[in-house]
Amino acid sequence: MGLGLLASRTLRSRLLFTNPRNVRTIVSTPDLHKPEAAAEPAPAEPDLPKRTPVAGARVHFPNPDDVIEVFVDGYPVKIPKGMTVLQACTVAGVDIPRFCYHDRLSIAGNCRMCLVEVEKSPKPVASCAMPALPGMKIKTDTPIAKKAREGVMEFLLMNHPLDCPICDQGGECDLQDQSMAFGSDRGRFTETKRSVVDKNLGPLVKTVMTRCIQCTRCVRFANEIAGVQDLGILGRGSGEEIGTYVERLMTSELSGNVIDICPVGALTSKPFAFKARNWELKGTETIDVTDAVGSNIRIDSRGPEVMRIVPRLNEDINEEWISDKTRFCYDGLKRQRLNDPMIRGSDGRFKPVSWQDALAVVAEVIHQVKPDEIVGVAGKLSDAESMMLLKDFLNKMGSNNVWCEGNGKNTNADLRSGYLLNSGISGLEKADCFLLVGTQPRVEAVMVNARIRKTVRATQAKVGYIGPPADFNYDHDHLGTGPETLAEIAEGRYSFSSALSTAKNPAIIIGAGVFEREDKDAIFSVIQSIAAKHPNLIRPDWNGVNVLLLNAAQAAALDLGLVPESDNCIESAKFVYLMGADDVDLEKLPKDAFVVYQGHHGDKGVYRANVILPGAAFSEKEGTYVNTEGTAQQTVPAVPTVGDAREDWKIIRALSEVCGVGLPYDTITGVRSRIRTVAPNLLHVDEREAATFSGSVKPEGSSKVSATPFGVTVDNFYMTDAITRASKIMAQCSALLKK
Repeated sequence: MGLGLLASRTLRSRLLFTNPRNVRTIVSTPDLHKPEAAAEPAPAEPDLPKRTPVAGARVHFPNPDDVIEVFVDGYPVKIPKGMTVLQACTVAGVDIPRFCYHDRLSIAGNCRMCLVEVEKSPKPVASCAMPALPGMKIKTDTPIAKKAREGVMEFLLMNHPLDCPICDQGGECDLQDQSMAFGSDRGRFTETKRSVVDKNLGPLVKTVMTRCIQCTRCVRFANEIAGVQDLGILGRGSGEEIGTYVERLMTSELSGNVIDICPVGALTSKPFAFKARNWELKGTETIDVTDAVGSNIRIDSRGPEVMRIVPRLNEDINEEWISDKTRFCYDGLKRQRLNDPMIRGSDGRFKPVSWQDALAVVAEVIHQVKPDEIVGVAGKLSDAESMMLLKDFLNKMGSNNVWCEGNGKNTNADLRSGYLLNSGISGLEKADCFLLVGTQPRVEAVMVNARIRKTVRATQAKVGYIGPPADFNYDHDHLGTGPETLAEIAEGRYSFSSALSTAKNPAIIIGAGVFEREDKDAIFSVIQSIAAKHPNLIRPDWNGVNVLLLNAAQAAALDLGLVPESDNCIESAKFVYLMGADDVDLEKLPKDAFVVYQGHHGDKGVYRANVILPGAAFSEKEGTYVNTEGTAQQTVPAVPTVGDAREDWKIIRALSEVCGVGLPYDTITGVRSRIRTVAPNLLHVDEREAATFSGSVKPEGSSKVSATPFGVTVDNFYMTDAITRASKIMAQCSALLKK
C-alpha cells in the first residue's frame, strides 16, 4: 500500500507540472499590433488527402438545414444532426474499435473500447454514446486515446480464457483482431480467472459463457429485433453474467443471429462446432429459397460439402439477419439425396438405370396418352429457367395444364399487383397501419415480420389481424377469424375501419393461403372495395395492397404464366410430371397414371413415382428466383451436384429431344433469351420491378365470401420443403417446438 500511495503522489505531482491545463501561461505578441502584420493573409490550411468512409458508409441528409461540420483528426466532415461521434469517425474513414455498439441495436455504451479524445473534454469520451456537436474536434490517434484503449482491453482480457486454439470464433473474432490492433503486448493481472456456467439455449446456439465480455448485444437483439424476453443480465460486478432468467430455451425464429453479432466466442453455432476454420472455407454469395423473401446469404463450403450458411447484407430485403431455417437447414442438402435415375420395377422397388434408359421410358409413355391428360407441376423450390422449359415442353406435347404448387388452380396471373408485396419489404417501414388477412408472417416470412416489428416499435403503428389465433411478437388486435370480418371492415361497420381511414400509409397484407380457397376471387373483391373506400391505400406514390407469398417459386411461376387450363386436370391425368413438387395433393390421381418425379430429395413425391430423375439443389445450380416483392435474384453454384444428378432445365431439354420435340436452346443463355420474350423482368437481376397497378380492374366473379375461417398455412416452421424435411437439425428444432 505504501509503494502504491507514493507512486500515485509522484504521478500527481508530475502531472501538475507537465499538464498545460494546470499552468497559467502569459504570452506577449507585440508583432500582432503592427499594421503590416495584421494585413498579412492567414496561413492556408494544410491540403489533407481525400478519405473514403469505412465499409462504403454513405450519409443521407433528410434536411439540408440540419447539416453540421465536425473535424476528425483535423479532417472536416459534414454530417446530419443527431449522429454520434463514432458515426462521424466512420464517415471520415476512421475505424473506431467497438464491442458493444451495433448499427441496428440501441446504444449501451458499456464496453468503453471506443474511447476517443475530444477537444476541451477533460477525459476521453465513449464515441458511440456521445452526440456530435457543431465544430467538435475529435482526435482518435492521440497517446491518451491509445492508452485508454489499452487499459480497456487489459480489463477485458483479465477474465477471458485462453481458448483461442479450441474456440470456433478463432479467425473471425473481434476480440482477437482488436487486441492485436489496439491492445498492449502484456497484461498485469495474475489473479485467477473467473468461470461461468454455460447456458442451454437449444439445439442451435452453443454457449461458453466464460468467454462472455458482457457487451449485451445478444440481450438487446433478443429484446429489440427478435421480440422475445429470453435473455438478460443477472448479478453485479465480477458476478455479472448473461443468461435466461429461468431455465428455458431461446424460442425465437431469429435466434441464430446472436452467433453473428457476438464479438467473442461466447455464442457460436452448435451444429458447426469443431467442424472447420473459417480460412478453410470457400464463400459463395447466393440467395435463400426456403421462403419467398429471398434472403441474401453466403454459403461456406469445403470441397463438395456445405459447411454453414451466414447472412449477407441487403438493406432492401433482409438487412443483415436471416431466419434459423435459412441458417441451419444446410445439413438437409446431404441427406436423402437422389443420386441416379431410377425406374420402379414390377416388384415395386426402384432400380438404378442410365439416363438414356430413363428418358426413353418417359418418352414412350408420354406418346401413349392424350395431350389433355398430361399434367406438369413445378415445386416450391423450382427456378424460373426450369419452369420455362417445363411449360414449353408440355406446350409442345399439346398440354397447357402446368402450374406451381401453392398458387392454386385458377389464380389470376394477369396483374402482377395481384400476387406481389407491392409496398416492398423495406417500404413496409413507411406504413403506419397494418391489416394482416389470413397470414402469420412470423412463420411464413420471418424477415417481413421483422420489418413489421421494427415499424411497430419505431412508430407505434396499429396492427389488425384476421385469422386463427397466432403468436405475434408485437402488439396487435385480433379482429376475427374469417372473411366476414373483412366484409364488415369494407362496409365500415368495424372499428378498425377508422384506423385505416386516418392512416397516412395503410397496408393490407394478404396471405398466400388465400390462393387455395374457393372464395379467393370474392376475398380480393372485398379488398378492392376497401381500397376504393380508403384512398390512402392506393396512390401514385404508395400501393398498400400486398400479397405475402410462401414459396420461392411462386412469383416467377405466375410471371411466366404457369396457370392450368382446367381446374380438375389431376383427376383425369394419365401422365404427371412432378418437378420437385412434394406437397401437391395426388389423392384424386387415377391409379393407372404414370408419374415422373424430377427432384433432388427422396421426399413425398417419390412414393407415387414410376420414374425418378435426379436434379440439382439450389446450392448446386445457377437459377433465377423472384421474391415476394418482385425482385429477381440468382443463385450461384457453391458445390458440385451429387452423383449423376443434372440441372433441372438440362433434364427437360434432353427429354424433349428424346420425345422428338426438341426445344431450341442448349445453353442457359438461350433459356434466358426465351424468358425475355415472356417475362423480361426476370432478367433484371437485383432490381425490383414494381407492378403496374390498375385500380379499376377487379377479379371476375360475383360469389360471396365463405364463412369458412382462415386456416393455418404453415403447421411447422422448421419443416416446409424437401430440404428442411431432410435436415437433422430442423428435426431437433421441430421436436422441441412440439413440447
